[in-house]
Amino acid sequence: MPHPRNSPDRPKDTLDRTSQPSSQYAAAGVDIEAGNRAVELMKAAVRLTFTPGVLADVGSFGGLFALSDLPAQPLLVASTDGAGTKVKLAAEHSAWQGIGHDIVNHCLNDILVQGARPLFFLDYIAADELVPENVAAVVTGMAEACSAAGCALLGGETAEMPGVYTPGSCDVAGTIVGLVNRDALLPRSHEMQPGDRLFGLPSSGPHTNGYSLIRRILADRDLDQQLEDGQTLLDAVLAPHRSYLPALLKLEEAGIAIKGLAHITGGGLVDNVPRILPSGLSALIDRNTWDPPPVFRRLHSWSEMDREEAYRVFNMGIGMVVVISADHTGMIRTALPDAIPVGALTASNQAVPDVVFEE
Repeated sequence: MPHPRNSPDRPKDTLDRTSQPSSQYAAAGVDIEAGNRAVELMKAAVRLTFTPGVLADVGSFGGLFALSDLPAQPLLVASTDGAGTKVKLAAEHSAWQGIGHDIVNHCLNDILVQGARPLFFLDYIAADELVPENVAAVVTGMAEACSAAGCALLGGETAEMPGVYTPGSCDVAGTIVGLVNRDALLPRSHEMQPGDRLFGLPSSGPHTNGYSLIRRILADRDLDQQLEDGQTLLDAVLAPHRSYLPALLKLEEAGIAIKGLAHITGGGLVDNVPRILPSGLSALIDRNTWDPPPVFRRLHSWSEMDREEAYRVFNMGIGMVVVISADHTGMIRTALPDAIPVGALTASNQAVPDVVFEE
């Protein structure tokens, strides 16, 4: 059951053939044997993600996934993203496995907000020089995140591209495909109205956003310093992106009708909440309802950016926003005790939905 994994810079059939000497290719900076070793190291982890829909094994040219038990009006939902420059920070501290969780959960959350449930995930890992153990650690992290979500790690690409990537650099990206019945598609913007409540689901840290700035802020800091919550600074900024699937399943089991979900990624609350709102409504968010975790307070202070910019660069402790009817407020508190009542929808005469912060 497949995990096709090939490098664009090496013959596509090297996974199934005995490698020939490639000293000239190695001299050019590409190690075929390193690619093959990376595949061998990750095979077991990848196979653990295989769901009944997977129809071919690791090493096939393309992944095969059987669609069965489809809803009446099936829709496929797909999303592609990258782990951004968090990869560079992870590479500097050999925190490879967490990056695997990062990319899967980021993509997963992006399709959850449309009501979809994941079917399979495909990844792309590129570097100037392939270190098999590092690639295997990233893919193992992906496999762990996929398994937790009931999602197959169906395939991937490992590219060794000297001259394109700078020495020591690495890039990690992925694509997820999920399924939703048309009747369950989110957001349900036509049902939203003034008075609907907004609840925030806590993030696990900066997730995968703002790391170009974070790396600059941390350049001369003691990363082993302990924060008020007991984490070291390094652990806080490398904490893997949280998956919100378990939380949303609890809301579903509790019978809570979700009108909309906003994944708080790049652009923060300011840019992401309006994406799910209809014209004529604004999100009124009270920043006094939660305290940003210590890592965000430190980053905000050290960066010397103003408060408004901080809420656009970072998620500030809120990784997902849920829109529900006011009469479901008690239900969500019971189903998700950590959900934070951050605000409500309000009527607006603005042509474009926006966020208004209440102090």
